[in-house]
Amino acid sequence: MRRLTRTVAAATMATALALVSACSSGSDDADGSDVGSSLEKVTYLTSFGNFGRDSYAWVAKEKGYFKEAGFDVEIKPGQGTGAVIQTVVGGQAQFGPIDLTGGLLQLGNGDAKDFVAVAAIQQRTMAAIATVDGTGITTPKDLEGKTLADTPGSVVRNLFPTYARMAGIDYTKVKWVNGEAQTLMGTLASGSVDGIGQFVVGQPTIEAVTKKRAVLLPYSNVMQDLYGNVLITSKQYASEKPEQVKRFSEALLKGLEYALANPQEAAEILAKNAEAVVPAAAAAELQLMAGYVRSSNSGTALGTLDSGRVAKSIAILRGAGALKSDLTPDQIIDFNLAPKA
Repeated sequence: MRRLTRTVAAATMATALALVSACSSGSDDADGSDVGSSLEKVTYLTSFGNFGRDSYAWVAKEKGYFKEAGFDVEIKPGQGTGAVIQTVVGGQAQFGPIDLTGGLLQLGNGDAKDFVAVAAIQQRTMAAIATVDGTGITTPKDLEGKTLADTPGSVVRNLFPTYARMAGIDYTKVKWVNGEAQTLMGTLASGSVDGIGQFVVGQPTIEAVTKKRAVLLPYSNVMQDLYGNVLITSKQYASEKPEQVKRFSEALLKGLEYALANPQEAAEILAKNAEAVVPAAAAAELQLMAGYVRSSNSGTALGTLDSGRVAKSIAILRGAGALKSDLTPDQIIDFNLAPKA
């Protein structure tokens, strides 16, 4: 009987050790610890579809930066500034990039509220009207009488009246039709519209899709001091989870830095995770974007936001009659959460 008892005990111990070994070696976590159960699930929206300019989020996920920061991130394609704000404020996503100028327009005109910017992605706006050879568009004045396509909530579309005034054209003579982020370039290629709302870094992808030389009219040519995309979250999330916001921003910016340093690899990561991606064009977008991510004000740091520059942006919009109410920089940016220069 004693021998039987010892045999059962030994078998039980061997089974327990085997289970422990399986638990410690069979996990997907890089450090072997059970961190997966403690990861916070969040949803991140890209700025506008799945293009090279947004690949840094996929890089942050692929490289484990989000996981290291304590997040299990689902990445979904965004549909422009207005839609990203609505989705984040509505709680269907926790983070996403918007064009800061577009955010100012939304907030200052009562179209959106309860969101806050916590880091800059680009230090200069990349908004532009894009077309191709053969449309007769080479200057802003040529846009009069033409038809343009964009998503309803796009900053390019919503900022267009201000751009038009400052460029000296009559925006009422330009027709806009609705489009989807991922199909705009195909719409341009079909010839059904004369131009589309786009970021300047979209040039390589436009040329890959349309097989024609792209012509771009950057908004930054007539509007200085405007930031590009900024990372936003809801005011509620920022208030309740400030440390999580900082950790997420750091992880995302780490992905941005890696993507800019390794554009081809970042493009391949994007292509692995999203449909209809042309890796060469995506890598070229990142190379073009590099010049917009840092500025003389930000130095070498990524993600910084300067109150004085934001105030200038507000003044430009007010001077152009684009804002119904006045704003201050801290109404749209939480400088306590933003990276410091």
